[in-house]
Amino acid sequence: MQLEALLILLLIGAVAGLLAGMIVKGYGFGVVGNIIVGIVGAVFGGWLLPQLGLFAGGDVLGQIISATIGAVILLVLIGFFRRVA
Repeated sequence: MQLEALLILLLIGAVAGLLAGMIVKGYGFGVVGNIIVGIVGAVFGGWLLPQLGLFAGGDVLGQIISATIGAVILLVLIGFFRRVA
């Protein structure tokens, strides 16, 4: 992976993490934690949505949307397992 692509992934993940933290209140980990979850969610959403036949678009906005969806799913799953444990 090139450095530019990695930086773009990190930036999109950071934005997605912040948006996911605003959408899913109560399950967040603070700003820094949500950014980290957003970065992981960007990878997860980028993998999951095409598997389901969904495509948000190839531009930056589409990538932010799919990363935010992935981050929201991760926040809900992590929050569920934190409450169960």
